[in-house]
Amino acid sequence: MRKTLYIIGLSTLVFSCTSQKNIKKTTYRPKTVTSQPKSVTKTDSVEKPKPKITNEHGVEFFTTNIADATKNDNTISYGSIVSAKPAGYKVVKTHFPAIAQNFRQKYLILHYTVLPDDKSVEVLTQQSVSAHYLVNNLGDNEIYQLVDENKRSYHAGVSAWRSDKNLNDTSIGIEIVNMGYTADATGAKIFQPFSDEQIKKVAALAKDIVTRYQIPATNVLAHSDIAPTRKQDPGPLFPWKKLYDEYQIGMWYDEAAKQTLLTTAQTDISTRYNEPAFIFLAQTALQKFGYDIQPSGKWDDVTKKTIEALQYHFRPQNYDGIMDAETWAILQALNQKYSK
Repeated sequence: MRKTLYIIGLSTLVFSCTSQKNIKKTTYRPKTVTSQPKSVTKTDSVEKPKPKITNEHGVEFFTTNIADATKNDNTISYGSIVSAKPAGYKVVKTHFPAIAQNFRQKYLILHYTVLPDDKSVEVLTQQSVSAHYLVNNLGDNEIYQLVDENKRSYHAGVSAWRSDKNLNDTSIGIEIVNMGYTADATGAKIFQPFSDEQIKKVAALAKDIVTRYQIPATNVLAHSDIAPTRKQDPGPLFPWKKLYDEYQIGMWYDEAAKQTLLTTAQTDISTRYNEPAFIFLAQTALQKFGYDIQPSGKWDDVTKKTIEALQYHFRPQNYDGIMDAETWAILQALNQKYSK
């Protein structure tokens, strides 16, 4: 009996030890598997070589874009690189620049000064209003820079376009010497023309700016576009279509699209003009295009001034602030073309 119990006990011990060895083998294998990806992660994290920073007389520049230009990202520094100088520490550019960045300059806004040349310079340099550039009316080849492009100038004021507000933060402003308008006996605005020399300057300057900062056509705007209840500049005599046709600057509608929409627009204006539903539709179309307007279903003063701003830019032959058939067709054609 004792021998039997001894044999049974010995068998149990052997079986138990054998089972433990098997368990150890099973739990050990994953350690080899889990350790492999660590070396792969280290290899992938190696930073790619970047173009060198240029140093000229102790001033640093970076003139190569390593970011994704298709996403409007750009690492180029058009001026010198500005860096902190913390006391007791050294700021190094071992990993400069990060690819996730783009320009502050998203908009180009055009203005007129309502002042002659000398007074325009004085006001824009000595008072609490400014612009990055001033285009004179002296017939020369000079364009005055008044503010560093990397800094905010005080040109836009209370302003909005699409989802953006306070466009001083994100824009470059160009002021053009021009006396603006006078009102005749009926109150109609009579605007002053721009000289050919001024328009050539503006076109060359604007082309340079929109190219460097990749500013889209939808963001090249009049002051009246971003502040329609307050401003009229640069007015209906500024040749937006010429800039679009000859220099590929800014927006313009497609004539064929406008003509296609004109018949329906004429029906809308003749049969639905005073219906709240149609007024709301027109206001929503203005808002969709970019104007800062809240649909109300009424032809109120804000709506009139917003339509007037649209006409200054895209229908300069008639800027009475009334939504006629041609203005309605133009607005719809613009939304078709620039809805994104």
